[in-house]
Amino acid sequence: MNDATETPSVRTMGKQLAELATVLLLAAAVTASGVWVTDAKHHARQLFIELERLNRDQDQLQIDWGRLQIEQSTWATHPRIESLARERLHLTNPADAQLVVVESPR
Repeated sequence: MNDATETPSVRTMGKQLAELATVLLLAAAVTASGVWVTDAKHHARQLFIELERLNRDQDQLQIDWGRLQIEQSTWATHPRIESLARERLHLTNPADAQLVVVESPR
């Protein structure tokens, strides 16, 4: 009789241990997934911050590029080139007698 009374309690104890192990396993899985989600969100935020910094850098480079294009067009204007030719190279307009008109044959 003693064996018969112990068998159900051992089975109950084994079932409780299996349930406890399942609960602990599920708790560990929930905790691990929570840590993973937190890490993924942190990584996503870091990437977003980097993206915003790169966008600001791109905007600044676009502004600088526009300024450089304006500066280049300013430096390449005809009056400026003519002024530099007169000052640095001492070039002048030819006299009327030095001009030769060449007509193309028809």
